[in-house]
Amino acid sequence: MPENRYDNGPRPGQDRYVAPPEEVTVGAVDALAEDQAPSSMWQDAWREMRRRPMFWIALAIITVAVVIAIVPELFTSHGPRQCSLAESLLPPSGEHWFGTDKNGCDVYTRVIFGARPSVTVGVLATTFVVLLGGSIGAIAGYFSGWLDTILSRITDIFFAIPFFLAALVILSLLPNRNALAVALVLASFGWTSIARITRGSVLSVKNNEFVTAAKALGMSRLGILVKHALPNAAAPIIVYATVALGTFVVAEATLTFLGIGLPTSIVSWGGDLSQGRTIIRQAPEVLIYPAVALGTTVLGFIMMGDVVRDALDPKARKR
Repeated sequence: MPENRYDNGPRPGQDRYVAPPEEVTVGAVDALAEDQAPSSMWQDAWREMRRRPMFWIALAIITVAVVIAIVPELFTSHGPRQCSLAESLLPPSGEHWFGTDKNGCDVYTRVIFGARPSVTVGVLATTFVVLLGGSIGAIAGYFSGWLDTILSRITDIFFAIPFFLAALVILSLLPNRNALAVALVLASFGWTSIARITRGSVLSVKNNEFVTAAKALGMSRLGILVKHALPNAAAPIIVYATVALGTFVVAEATLTFLGIGLPTSIVSWGGDLSQGRTIIRQAPEVLIYPAVALGTTVLGFIMMGDVVRDALDPKARKR
């Protein structure tokens, strides 16, 4: 006679109790649901990034640059203005690791203190760009209609203005140029790309089910944009902001190198590059070390942007 699988009573020679199928099924389903619960996009991205050596290299470079910019005193006991003409153009030595410039200033110390204004301008400009361009792009993409048309045409007008040329003209008219002023000028003409990226990203998520559900619950359009649409459209914005930070660091150094950015009273990598080009044959290290510091920092941000882009790309991630 075939065995009755649903008989829970003990059979001859069997002492242990067999649980009813209902109890086994409920526990198994709960455990399976907990084990196979889908992870969020950010959790998948974090797992993807931490497996890549490039992420840790970029993170180390960025961390060192930020720490140096915040507390340069931890890395040198000298000040960038402690100069002696008697020590002009000394080669690298135990006392002066990178040598000295034509004014007798320690090149290593100036490289350390030069990180602060460059990184500050990059962070401020990126923040302003994300706030301004992100807001314009999000409003244009979500509300559409005539508002989208007006904001898109304004974006096109600013996009047609040469970024670097406009920054040169505006900064040359300012009597006092500091890190905040340079960052504002760079952001005033550098927000167009992120506005377009944000608009396209918001357009791609505005008709999803969670937005429709929020509308059915009576949430306002602005509330849906802030709480639902933007968080789900943030991936390309973060990728662009990471790369743009390095771009703005380069832009500040270039403007300062040309004498239009930060004044000479502020120690920066661009200013040291401008000074080093005049004595490159006598003391090439005066130019090389600031250039290496600038290039390494920018490389760190670009590498991080590439890693974040690959991790947040749904086609590149393994599901």
